[in-house]
Order: sequence, then C-alpha cells, then structure tokens
Amino acid sequence: MSDALSVVDVLLVEDDPGDALMTQEAFEHHKIRNSLHVVRDGVEALQFLRREGEHANAPRPGLILLDLNLPRMDGREVLAEVKADERLRSIPVVVLTTSEAEEDILRSYNLHANAYVTKPVDFDRFIEVVRQIDDFFVTVVKLPR
Repeated sequence: MSDALSVVDVLLVEDDPGDALMTQEAFEHHKIRNSLHVVRDGVEALQFLRREGEHANAPRPGLILLDLNLPRMDGREVLAEVKADERLRSIPVVVLTTSEAEEDILRSYNLHANAYVTKPVDFDRFIEVVRQIDDFFVTVVKLPR
C-alpha cells in the first residue's frame, strides 16, 4: 500500500459539539478517508494521546486539531504537554480556534504549534478549511510514523 493511500488517524480536541459536528461533516462531505477521533477537553486529549484509562487502545494520531479554549485543561496547556513529551512531540498540531488574538497566535507558535487556523464562521468556508488542512498535512506533508 502506498503512502498516498494510507489512512491517518486525526484527533480533534473540541468542546463545542457544533464545531465537532461541523468537522465530522467536513470529513464526510469531502469523503476524507482519515479516521476522526473526538475528545472534549484537554485532560481527555492527553489520556487519548498517552493511551490511558478508557483510551488504552487509542491509535496514535498522525495529526491533532486542537481548540484553545477547553474545559479542565486548555489547549495551550495541552500543546505545551504534547511538545514537551518526547513520545508525542513529533505529532503535528494544528490550532483550530475562534481566537484571532495576536497573543494566542504568538503563544501557540512559541509552544511549537505547526499551524494556527482561525475557524471561519461560515459553514461552507469551515468545511473548505478542514479539507485544506487535511490535504496539506495528510497528502502533501510527509508525516512521521
């Protein structure tokens, strides 16, 4: 099987059920073959990534889509933990958030986010942005195994 045909597990860390649903619909709409896994807060994200508790059998994602404003542990804390963990730091993290604040953008890149994308409000534009993220990070970029 060639790399072009391989399926990548994508972890979406998103507490807003509407945004999670729109992301799932974007995957379905564009017939994105990658598996989308959704967790609702930062603590659960780290459990998924570290394969703890109910996520003991979770796959290692090839890409993380991370919201910043999350309950229990916010996205900035998750990003810092992921990039500080030798086993996780090679996983690309795309911050996908509503914040357009320069401070959030700068801090995310300082914490080694691979990209920062502001969520479009328009549904069609949101779907297109998710497709572009998937195309770039899964089709164009060579991801580590």
